[in-house]
Amino acid sequence: MPADSPSLSTARAKALEVRALYEILEERLNGKTWSLHELMIGFSNDVGYIGRLLLADEGTWGIDGDPRAELKHKLAESMWWTFVLADRLGIDMDEAYGDTMSSIRTNLEATVARTTS
Repeated sequence: MPADSPSLSTARAKALEVRALYEILEERLNGKTWSLHELMIGFSNDVGYIGRLLLADEGTWGIDGDPRAELKHKLAESMWWTFVLADRLGIDMDEAYGDTMSSIRTNLEATVARTTS
């Protein structure tokens, strides 16, 4: 992991603690925990709702409540979903995030250098 990559391990641990509580309820209420596909559907629904919240924040879509507070909640929840999905898939998000940001930065720096006027 690159030295400038932020540690996500604390956030991941909190996310998995919350997921474990959901799994208890899923077992009790449904007799099974959510599959990977069910998790992805939940994540997709929340991402779609973020789109509506962005419209509400700009005043073009009405919602009950505070769009800004809802955006804060749903963006944080989206991070939670990401940690849950990564854990289910065996992906180390510290490593993946660090590697991805390094790669994007390198590519962008090269593009910026090529397009300097």
